[in-house]
Amino acid sequence: MGLYLNSNRSLKNYEELYRSDYFVDKSLIIERLNKLIGKRSKYLCITRPRRFGKTSVADMIGAYYSKAVDSKDIFDNLKISAVNGYDENLNKYNVINISFNKMPDSGKTYDDYIKMIKQSLISDIVKYYPNINPNEFFTVGDMLESTGDQFIFVLDEWDYIFSKELFQENQDDFLEFLTFLLKDKPYVLLCYMTGVLPIKRYSSGSALNMFDEFTFLKDRRFGEFFGFTTDEVLTLCDENQYMDFEKLEVWYNGYTTANGVKIYNPRSVVKALENNYCESYWTNTGAMDEVSQYLKYNILEIRDDVIRMVAGEEIDIIINEEFRAGQGTPKTKEEIYSAMIVLGFLSYNDGYLKIPNKELMIEFEKALRDKSFGYVSEIIENSRTMLKATVNKDTETVEKILHDIHNSEIPILQYNDENSLSCVITLAYLSARDTYRVEREEKTGKGYADFTFHPRRKNDTAFIVELKKDEAAEVAINQIREKEYIQKFKAENEGKEVLAVAICYDSKKKEHYCKIEEI
Repeated sequence: MGLYLNSNRSLKNYEELYRSDYFVDKSLIIERLNKLIGKRSKYLCITRPRRFGKTSVADMIGAYYSKAVDSKDIFDNLKISAVNGYDENLNKYNVINISFNKMPDSGKTYDDYIKMIKQSLISDIVKYYPNINPNEFFTVGDMLESTGDQFIFVLDEWDYIFSKELFQENQDDFLEFLTFLLKDKPYVLLCYMTGVLPIKRYSSGSALNMFDEFTFLKDRRFGEFFGFTTDEVLTLCDENQYMDFEKLEVWYNGYTTANGVKIYNPRSVVKALENNYCESYWTNTGAMDEVSQYLKYNILEIRDDVIRMVAGEEIDIIINEEFRAGQGTPKTKEEIYSAMIVLGFLSYNDGYLKIPNKELMIEFEKALRDKSFGYVSEIIENSRTMLKATVNKDTETVEKILHDIHNSEIPILQYNDENSLSCVITLAYLSARDTYRVEREEKTGKGYADFTFHPRRKNDTAFIVELKKDEAAEVAINQIREKEYIQKFKAENEGKEVLAVAICYDSKKKEHYCKIEEI
């Protein structure tokens, strides 16, 4: 077996995945790839956030096509086996499978990196084609062409040196290497390339322009093959029998393909099923301080948007261009959001931007606590006091905190639309999310409560918050009682007090009023 050429590594990796408890069959992507073999559209680059199944699909493709292995026992049990052309293409091709995330043990320069790749590939070619003398050829491509054979290329982590900001002065050289290896070469039957970042737009406009790109933002052909769909997660939950689907949905859903298909983070779903517990699995696999880092690139311009998104709102904005490999530091609001979409930190669909799920919401909440967010971080620090004052029925302190928040320098807090008061309340009670399940506009009783606070700890006090503008606090309290908002709390908090909290704003006096009663 070779290292790159006709390796068995893909099969071994895919066998391991196939035998796992929570395997999801994504093999029908192969049907679409089969139709591209040997055609002008044979070059495709699919980019997705990390841990979204890119490498698993790459391993599957290598295991299916490679003539160096026998993978029939696996693929006969998968969806692809029922498709025309299945047997015709199974284990029939020379496959060159390269993952670009490997660095040489000795040497840290670009020359060392690219030399390792070239020499490994040359060594494989000589092994399989002993009549070829590498000294007779100027390039690896020339060697491959001299074999007289054709190859399927599977290239994983193509953008590694870009995402890790390595060899910046040589990144264009790397694009040239890939171009000379792949472009217009008769030995290329199919080239499947994947990574996180879309392809860099090279200054000449010619590097890698033979690729059709399918990005997280715009892919309308392969979206359902990366990440889990709702039906797939429901099936996994049925197999598990312990994990509640609704919990998985809150924690890990929130992404949508360009075709409108809901997508779940696969890494986190699987880990939650394995552990029968939801927590931040995906965000713990990398440098998630990147969320804070990207927000800091232009805090003043994006701060209001972030507050609204943390409050559960969507932002109406048009994002047309993807953040790309080698693009440099994003500066404008659109560039920052584009980068965060590509990385999976934000979800974008039909012109609306949002924080996709609870797992990412936790990271944005952490980011808001950073001192660089100015008065926002102070508000969040005071949110513990806000929570304590509420459960102690200390309305004077609640009113004072709201007054101080409203008088801050944050434009969004000036109540210029109907959602602004809700955003203020979200910030004021942000620390409550550590110990409470906080729901906004929750269906309960005969209506929808503005905010409900369900305690996670048995000794904490549940409470309901109703907001009013230019109305008396008694109106809000009466609404909580008359519409029976307490209904959902009865089973959860049997025998315990539940508080009705009215928070009102008088726009003429520019004052807040609070009334708290036990119900």
